[in-house]
Amino acid sequence: MSKRVRISNDSLNSYGSRVLTSGMSVEQYCRNPVLLYMHQRGSVIGYVKDIRVEDGEVTGEPVFDEATDLSKRCKKQFEFGSLRMVSAGIDILELSEQPEHLLPGQTCPTVTKSKLYEVSLVDVGSNDDAIILMKDGKQITLGRDGECPLPSINNQKTEEEMELKLLALQLGLPETATEADVTRALNDLKAAKAENDSLKDENGKLTLARITGLVEKAVAEKRLGEDKKAQFIELGKKVGSDELKNVLDAMQPQVKISTVLSYQGGKQQAQPSTYAKLSDVPSDALLEMREQNPEEYKRLYKAEYGMTCEI
Repeated sequence: MSKRVRISNDSLNSYGSRVLTSGMSVEQYCRNPVLLYMHQRGSVIGYVKDIRVEDGEVTGEPVFDEATDLSKRCKKQFEFGSLRMVSAGIDILELSEQPEHLLPGQTCPTVTKSKLYEVSLVDVGSNDDAIILMKDGKQITLGRDGECPLPSINNQKTEEEMELKLLALQLGLPETATEADVTRALNDLKAAKAENDSLKDENGKLTLARITGLVEKAVAEKRLGEDKKAQFIELGKKVGSDELKNVLDAMQPQVKISTVLSYQGGKQQAQPSTYAKLSDVPSDALLEMREQNPEEYKRLYKAEYGMTCEI
């Protein structure tokens, strides 16, 4: 009883490639369905009958002619089961690296068009779907140490496409966005960033100008000494112009004692008091007040500390 064997299917082979059954032509082979031993020309051991192309695979039934001792031996071993694998000899007509033709882990292009030219009985193949390929007149045998002249898939191109999709998603574009779409979005983003940087720079200059103006005004009003100008400008940079204004407004002007007291006809006449307690008096006016207006100094001292000061 004949055994039907798989000659080829769409699965991944040991070279990281695969042969599409839908693109395989078997017409020429059907006219001369020779069965060889180990792909050796001259070692004909029979033929293959009832060749079918269906369900994504090519199958057939080996028939041994028993015309040689080799054929007789192969038949016995095939029927016994010690030889059970066949391998297809295929001529490559067309290759493809299109994503729809590739499987995970595939490293070489898919053979999308091919021609079956022989089938062989083999002992050990490199995988369960062993085949032999021909490309540019060179035989490609699926063995463990065989050389594969098939080109490698352009992985760099695939990686670039994946990077483009990822970049498109990060820019808020659909993954189907073209390179032109991504470039346009990047240019828009760069323009927006440049405009934002310009606005930040302009705003920084305006803020510094306002801080400097507040400090200079405080110096002019004697709220600050000239030596404190740089210090308060730096403070304004840290806390902002509004907070700096609140700090400066809470500071009392530095009033000399001569502006508090007036002298008319050699008689000392007190002006309305400016200070409620001693800590309100600017530090550079305390000594002058202590020397020129000790009574006012004592009053403010008592208001500050609750006791009388002896001068």
